[in-house]
Amino acid sequence: MKIQLLNKKGTDIHEGMMGLFFEDINYAADGGLYAEMIENRSFEFLRATGTNSAYMQEYDGGYGWSKYPEECPFVAMEYRTAHPLTEENPHYLHFRSVRPECGFANKAYDGIFLKKGEHVRVSFYANALDYCGILKLRVMKEGDSFLGADIAIGAPNGHNTATESDIRITDCHDGWKHYELLLTAQATVRAASFVIILEDAGEMEFDCISMMPESAVCGIFRKDLAELLKGLRPGFLRFPGGCIIEGNDLNNRYQWKKSVGDITRRKANWNRWAVHENGRKNNYTSRYAHYNQTLGIGYYEYFLLCEYLGAKALPVVNVGLACQYQSEELVQVEDPRFQEFIQDALDLIEFANGSTDTAWGALRAEMGHPEPFGLELLGIGNEQWETEKVDFFRRYTLFEEAIHAKYPEIKLIGSAGPDVHTERYEAAWNFYHTAAKEKDNFTYAVDEHYYMPPEWFFANTHFYDEYPRDVKVFSGEYAAHPKRMGGMRSGNTLEGALSEAAFLTGVERNADVVIMASYAPLLARVGYVQWAPDMIWFDAETAYGTPSYYVQKMYSLNMGSYTLPVEAELPENIYASASYDAKAEEPILKLVNASKEAFSFEPEVEGSRIDTVVATSLGGDELYAYNTIEAPKKVAEKEIVLSGDECKSITIPAHTFAVYRFLKK
Repeated sequence: MKIQLLNKKGTDIHEGMMGLFFEDINYAADGGLYAEMIENRSFEFLRATGTNSAYMQEYDGGYGWSKYPEECPFVAMEYRTAHPLTEENPHYLHFRSVRPECGFANKAYDGIFLKKGEHVRVSFYANALDYCGILKLRVMKEGDSFLGADIAIGAPNGHNTATESDIRITDCHDGWKHYELLLTAQATVRAASFVIILEDAGEMEFDCISMMPESAVCGIFRKDLAELLKGLRPGFLRFPGGCIIEGNDLNNRYQWKKSVGDITRRKANWNRWAVHENGRKNNYTSRYAHYNQTLGIGYYEYFLLCEYLGAKALPVVNVGLACQYQSEELVQVEDPRFQEFIQDALDLIEFANGSTDTAWGALRAEMGHPEPFGLELLGIGNEQWETEKVDFFRRYTLFEEAIHAKYPEIKLIGSAGPDVHTERYEAAWNFYHTAAKEKDNFTYAVDEHYYMPPEWFFANTHFYDEYPRDVKVFSGEYAAHPKRMGGMRSGNTLEGALSEAAFLTGVERNADVVIMASYAPLLARVGYVQWAPDMIWFDAETAYGTPSYYVQKMYSLNMGSYTLPVEAELPENIYASASYDAKAEEPILKLVNASKEAFSFEPEVEGSRIDTVVATSLGGDELYAYNTIEAPKKVAEKEIVLSGDECKSITIPAHTFAVYRFLKK
């Protein structure tokens, strides 16, 4: 059959329409995108337990740390606060050994992975009390014996050994001192520990122990993960979540002002996902009870990440509500404390855009970025909805009035709640449509969320066809959740990706109302997962994209400038959309074959002769196939170039999503 792309300009496609949603879930920040290798580097971790009626946290600053050697009876490790490095993170390690060659070790999540030749920067603060001698810094792996000769990280200071790096401590009884050195891995190591050893007996104190790879992007972000994100060419980045913006209670909420400035002064926080799905069945605790936020990636770093990605920043602010799924806690709008939430939003804009003679603009400059970040977008609330007790619509209005009174150019993102097809969803849209009649810039776009089975995505490719056009849509969190999930990673199947690709044909066709879209969640560390499916999976060594990742990439790199009408009577389970890339002067056809049989068609571009087609496809024989650490590209994009007679009839295999670019002759 013929599929013709008509030479008729449709609706403009919003530049940068496909973006990213980052939430600190599944150890996406600490232990993930944040390249820091040490776990609980400042001895501040909390253990969180309980459920929504009673959350409890207990200090567990020794989490992740242990004596070295582990069975050594001559070592004492205490976590004190008498004379802290900083008031914000007051705990530190007081270490004492009465025997030489004793120390302490960090487990570093699943253990440290280093490649031979890789450079790492180790730094820490120490107070050398009564110890004047040698510190030995090692990366070690435990087995029948310590494999030091195989896993050394360098040997500066003239030492010949390949298993250690030494620092001579000379400033005894002189308070906190900062130490830093660059080391090189002499061999490849997996699942290793970081160890600090005192050569002689003695007493010392330590804080903020860090080990960062020199390869980290911007000195902050894990290289392979950052490159996977950059490969998507995202138009925007929404951060830092998600439910963590609200917190399971308001004390637990993400407070951006605590995430900027020197990292030693960023107050650690327990992560809202540490208590996810707690209940009687697991005695109100889980293996994620120590999921914490060091805030090594704070709002400043998120803005830097946006610059690296070439994406617009979309930070989200709290509106005085804890997570509505987990808590009823709120600050009433009449309470003077509510103004603090509004002021936080105003100060955030100043931090991002203010001149260096403003308080928050000066801090940005002090951190290394005197130029404004050029913030344009701001999310008001995360996943809020109106109830008898929660007056979200009033809160949004108060935020809008205050922000636009001072910064009328800022585009605000509202919330339609956690789902679609519900009364709360309808109430939200009625609110925004009514307000839009009275004020043009009341809402730039409304954030919609839907996590549905693949069948829903296939059945709703026309979801936005009849939407009113007066208020725009941000499809902010979506993902297909297959019923067939044998494990967390097996949720990201080809079937789910195909259903997302089919749904996005409708999103693209309705680009006059849907102006932003992002899959969620973005990242998941294997073995540390609270939520799946997820777009990118990783462990200490490897990162890979799922089939859903490739769908996002194929769309993001091929959105075009405006839509083109498609003339064809497509059979069942075939989905299509088309656009025109004005810069490259190339028509683009996206086609999803969700059937069990191959589908052949004759492409036509009205007014043009087709001589060359670049075809990028994602598919396979196994509908439930998924990628793994062991087979990271079992389902991945492939590209071929068709020319001459090959362009006259094209076959798209069963279970395949393909993008066809018709090249200019």
